[in-house]
Amino acid sequence: MSLDAAALLEAAQAETGLRDYADPTLPHRFAVAVDHLNALGLDADGAREAARVCHWLLTSRLEFVGDRNRYPVGDEVIEAPMFVTGEPRSGTTLMHALMSVDPDARALRFWEVMYPSPPPGLAGPDDPRRARADADWREINAKLPKWLHSHPYNDMLGDGLPEDERTWAFDFRVMTPTAWWRVPMQSLVAGLPTDAAAQYRLHKAMLQQLQYRRPRKRWVLKGFHGFRLAELFDTYPDARIVWLHRDPVQVAASRTMMMADIAEGMVGPIDLHAAAKMHLELTRAGIANTMANPLVDDPRILHARYTDFVAHPVETVRRYYTFCGRDLAAGPEAAMRDYLVANRGDRHGKFTYSTRLLTDIGEDLDALHAEFRAFRERFGVAIENRA
Repeated sequence: MSLDAAALLEAAQAETGLRDYADPTLPHRFAVAVDHLNALGLDADGAREAARVCHWLLTSRLEFVGDRNRYPVGDEVIEAPMFVTGEPRSGTTLMHALMSVDPDARALRFWEVMYPSPPPGLAGPDDPRRARADADWREINAKLPKWLHSHPYNDMLGDGLPEDERTWAFDFRVMTPTAWWRVPMQSLVAGLPTDAAAQYRLHKAMLQQLQYRRPRKRWVLKGFHGFRLAELFDTYPDARIVWLHRDPVQVAASRTMMMADIAEGMVGPIDLHAAAKMHLELTRAGIANTMANPLVDDPRILHARYTDFVAHPVETVRRYYTFCGRDLAAGPEAAMRDYLVANRGDRHGKFTYSTRLLTDIGEDLDALHAEFRAFRERFGVAIENRA
């Protein structure tokens, strides 16, 4: 059973009565994604689930654009957003979670980005999209139970905190587990057509959609923005970024096991050696970009060490607030400390990984540490003494 991109587009348009995707290149990009799905050799059940996801994302995109045509959503001003970034497994999610409990902050929530239409500001507190996203997340957690070990924040269900990249799911620039968990496929975060400037325009449109007709708060956001700094700052000239830095050897090993746990839930056992080679190369590419990109030294970026954040999380947040010209008031600080007490990182089981994943593929750890020495010296990152 093959998916038909043209038929799927037409079905979404027929259901919504809408045809404006706000991007004439989207049908072509969607066709590329469909070609990828057809190449997976899905069985009939898998193909039906893939068609279901395609329909969801396409109708969501049409309704989202319809809202912008119907309401003055585009007039919303996104002022001085605060971003958290860094390599995967560098503490960015915990820092973002702490900032999100500040009553004066607004963070993306999964129920909003999964079902963004109509603008949440036009809906009440009992919006059924919350329950729908909660049900989705119970399904995700049941299918990918090991993901809770490395990412316990998934227990927040629909109120969880998506990465910025999730705002591009209905743009078919990424294919992540939080959209495609029902389809037996590995996440696709490369290989689809990308356009960083267009991606940030869409990201801003999502923030405007979610801010519309709601009290103005400071946006706190998290994503992997290191390769797209120019486009981020072009879109948000008054943005500020905190960039957490961790020992790249630990990053490579930890991200390998996390993504293997996710993939196992979606497609079954995978080749850990192949995964370790891939994630080591991705880590190398990220570190190379960090060392070469002149915008890394932009004064709008605060650099911080992962180990400092782990040792003193609230104090690191305070330092970032000060960098942004904000005070960390007593109320938000108390909320952050309460969050740390109530949300232990091992509450769903301990996440375990080992740098033996790297030695098993023929890498010498001393040679890797030497390879990353310039990075560690530049940002004061020590070698983490763990297996």
